[in-house]
Amino acid sequence: MVLRRLFFRWMFPAAVVLPLWLFVGWIVFSGGSGWALLWLFVAMPAVFVSQLLLSLLVRARGSVRESRAVSWRDAVGIGLWHLVIVALGLFDSRVFFPLLVLSVVGALVLFWSSLAQVWNEARGAVTVLHATDGTAYIPAPQERPQQRVDGDVIVVSESRRAE
Repeated sequence: MVLRRLFFRWMFPAAVVLPLWLFVGWIVFSGGSGWALLWLFVAMPAVFVSQLLLSLLVRARGSVRESRAVSWRDAVGIGLWHLVIVALGLFDSRVFFPLLVLSVVGALVLFWSSLAQVWNEARGAVTVLHATDGTAYIPAPQERPQQRVDGDVIVVSESRRAE
């Protein structure tokens, strides 16, 4: 649960830190030619926007807001995607293109996964019952019993006076 909560807190800062890492990595690891600089001006906003949208999609789920922790599917997917982006920022020419493709595919898979999870939580569960004659019906929702909240109790004791 601790790891999932860390990812919950990390998602919005990652929208700033990861594009910044790509820029710092380009400087430190000699990103190279002008094509790399052109790629950088496309990649930084793309990582920023995709991370921001992904963060909003994940936080749109009621279960995530309630527990303040992402699901395990989100934690693993986002963790792997962030590792690919960090590796991409190393600008190693031998693995640059495969990592670039993997990061784009990873972003698309994460969006699909997040949308599917939002959809599954938003649609709710509906039970259809059938009467003896075959007619289908949806039963009325059962109300949850309200928890009784006891208020303050004031006890006044009477004392009898001897007359």
